[in-house]
Amino acid sequence: MKNLLFFCLSVVLFTGFTGHAQAPKENINKMLEAWHDAAARADYDAYFSKMADESIFIGTDPTENWEKDEFAKWSKPYFDKGKAWSFSTLERNIFLQEDCDIAWFDELLETQMGICRGSGVVAKEDGEWKVKHYVLSIEIPNENVDQITEIKKDFDQKLISKIKSE
Repeated sequence: MKNLLFFCLSVVLFTGFTGHAQAPKENINKMLEAWHDAAARADYDAYFSKMADESIFIGTDPTENWEKDEFAKWSKPYFDKGKAWSFSTLERNIFLQEDCDIAWFDELLETQMGICRGSGVVAKEDGEWKVKHYVLSIEIPNENVDQITEIKKDFDQKLISKIKSE
């Protein structure tokens, strides 16, 4: 009887501690899935409610570095047409700060652009996880880098010149 009681107490304590560590990751994962789902359903309010007021979204184009309000304004016509973008998670890694109020993540996504990588920072605000910083990039296999570099060479040179002249 003592052994059974000790075993049950051990299970409760162990699952309580590991469950506590897992709960933030599970909540972050659910929030990110809901965020991507809101875009796929073109639910503007649900999508932007998952982003912190002072969040940043960095898109695949080198000129896309938006504060939330700018990004919301730019993307509104896509949401209004009923088709924003659709990202399906292939894999995701979530890393927590020790006190669990800040986490960072990376994810591989299946998108209309092929495989993309998202990475970002989330923070707990008023008990809810919010996206603070997100970077989306198109993944290019190493064997195709030379071709892509050639395709974007003119664009890159113009943008480099513009940035350097500012």
